[in-house]
Amino acid sequence: MSDRLEEARVGHAVPSAANPIRVLIVDDHALVREGTGQLLDQDDAISVVGSAGSGEEALEEIALLQPDVALVDINLPAMSGLELARAVIASQPATRILILSAYDEYAYVAEALEVGVAGYLMKTASAKELIDAVRAVHDGVFVLDRQLSRRLLRRHDESAPTVGTLTPRETAVLESLVRGRSNKQIAAELELGIRTVEGYVSNILGKLGVTSRTEAVTYAIGHRLVATPTDGD
Repeated sequence: MSDRLEEARVGHAVPSAANPIRVLIVDDHALVREGTGQLLDQDDAISVVGSAGSGEEALEEIALLQPDVALVDINLPAMSGLELARAVIASQPATRILILSAYDEYAYVAEALEVGVAGYLMKTASAKELIDAVRAVHDGVFVLDRQLSRRLLRRHDESAPTVGTLTPRETAVLESLVRGRSNKQIAAELELGIRTVEGYVSNILGKLGVTSRTEAVTYAIGHRLVATPTDGD
């Protein structure tokens, strides 16, 4: 995996030329869609199955094609990429959303994480970084552009506690937060009461010295508080 990406593994899949990762590209610029498709075509295990120039068109294409990964720009006409991501996650949860954006402002990244996207990559990424990111999110790995991760981490106190202060159950809840799970989903997955999960989340925020779920996710990925693949995996 590229040095530029921060990642947290939450699943596994083995794409191949015979069983490629099916990708839909969503961007309002035709040249960007074509260029991105050409970059992804360098990998035999990735197949670009379609493209869309707007959020509304993307919803139709995703419902029809059911791609594994949707590569989505934030700046789309009428419906923003984040609005599209929210709609897809609610209606087509099997399609993972990888944001590919020129925006590196905290507000956009924070909202994307709250929505529950599978990754956030900058448009300055190289072809290898893009391919690595598509493969990663398909494999259940949350991907955050490393430069973004470092910038977000600078918002936090570097002396904040590490994973050693979290209990095993808190660590499990934190891993679910990284996967974008809601408190209700975490409660169902871990067989806990909703109020118990709320208590764990509150404890996690306090121990990490952060004030929101988004900051907890960013801190967890940046400081590798959740399971990560080995370098080069």
